[in-house]
Amino acid sequence: MELIERDIVATLAPTGTLRASINLGNPILANRGADGQPYGISIDLAHAFGRRLGLPVELVVFDSAGKSVDAVTAEHADIGFFAVDPLRGQGIAFTSPYVLIEGAYLVREDSLLTDNSQVDREGQVVTVGKGSAYDLFLTRELKNASIHRAPTSPAVVDTFIEHSLDIAAGVRQQLEADAQRVPGLRLLPGRFMVIQQAMGLPKGRGAGADRILHDFVEDMKAQGFVADSMQRHGIEGASVAPQDL
Repeated sequence: MELIERDIVATLAPTGTLRASINLGNPILANRGADGQPYGISIDLAHAFGRRLGLPVELVVFDSAGKSVDAVTAEHADIGFFAVDPLRGQGIAFTSPYVLIEGAYLVREDSLLTDNSQVDREGQVVTVGKGSAYDLFLTRELKNASIHRAPTSPAVVDTFIEHSLDIAAGVRQQLEADAQRVPGLRLLPGRFMVIQQAMGLPKGRGAGADRILHDFVEDMKAQGFVADSMQRHGIEGASVAPQDL
């Protein structure tokens, strides 16, 4: 492990504590335990990065991706865990991805939809979590269907049911859990997108800080840390991203 210059450490964490923005809206990355404490891959990576920098870690926890993004963009947090997206990239410098996550659609059992290609049609409404990667992606990609935004990604299916909407979009694992929780729902086969989940820090922290975080993510993939964390937390529906060669 390389020796990190103290001035770069100070740039990465100017308060002397590494503030990590955690999004509980994506169950593949983070959840809250029975004791109220967050746990998951992003928490494991945050603490590992803190150890590499020799700094204490403060978890800054949010219930949605949008709030987590805003915290890092506004420099209220030093690092975060995000789906790579060009809009978010205006204020955040991303590493290469460490996890790839599938995005899927969910409909009612009696829906006439049988394929992802049938979703983007006039008059159909797709429910997404406000500010999520799916919201950003589908806002760009859907030309005919409209979008209804739930407050958070975990609230998508309940919002979809409450408002009698046509389609719910989100993390495959979350939708599968909702389909087991709520009778009469099914997922459309396949995926409509693959999310590249990366770490990020506020733009403007400098090339040295960007490089340190990038190298950390590559080391965590190469050493099996990400794979071990996924296995320990019982994560399915995601895979470790390939090395950035």
